[in-house]
Parts: sequence; C-alpha cells; structure tokens
Amino acid sequence: MKFSVSTEGHNHVIDITDKVSEFVEKFGVKDGFVLISCPGSTVGITTLEAEPNLIEDLREFLEKLVPADKKYRHAQTWGDDNAPSHIRSALIPPSLTVPIENRKLVLGQWQNIVLIDFDNRPRQREIYVQVSKQSN
Repeated sequence: MKFSVSTEGHNHVIDITDKVSEFVEKFGVKDGFVLISCPGSTVGITTLEAEPNLIEDLREFLEKLVPADKKYRHAQTWGDDNAPSHIRSALIPPSLTVPIENRKLVLGQWQNIVLIDFDNRPRQREIYVQVSKQSN
C-alpha cells in the first residue's frame, strides 16, 4: 500500500506517524513489523520528536554537516546542484522498519515517524507501507 505527500524540499520534515498507524490498523496484524519506504535518493525516513524547535535544530545540523552552498562534483555530472540532498539521504536513508505489538506501532512517547525531503525543490513523494506479521 502507498500514500503520497507534497513536500517543499530543502529539509522539509513531515510527520507521517498517523498515516502509517492507519495502515497498521487496516492490516490488523497483532505482532510483527512495518516497513516504511520512499523510493528516491534525496529523501530520508527516520524517527524524531516532531517538535518545531527540534526540527529546526535538525535542519541546522544537516546544513552544517552537509552544506548546500558548497561546490560538489556531482553538479558536473548532471548540473542539478543537489549533491547535498543525495549525501544527506545516505546518512538518513529512505526506509525504516518499526515493530508492531498488540496492533500498535512500538514507538517511544515522543517518537514520531518523519519523512525528510532533502531535495532542492518541491516534490511529490510516494511512501510505501508493508506490514508483515510475526511468524510463530
């Protein structure tokens, strides 16, 4: 199953926890895991407290770690100037697996599942959700 989100690019963070939870409930798996994946090499999926100031801290950290204004050799290949987006996606990959227990995602009290669009432009992203039940 899949769903779509519109992003703004430039480290845009979107909380997708509720949508993933809906899929878990729909599948009715008591115990198992869910795989959340977004095809693309300029996007990441991770967990984070989806608090606005922490999101800004993360954006600032990513910019310091992988600056957008640096000249990267990747631009010589395609001319698209989005090498930082690809590098950030290598650090925060485009998929995540979360356990399911008693038909609920196993997440900490402040833990949210977030999609981060690292690209340098707005995008329409497809998020795939696969639920597997625990084998006995």
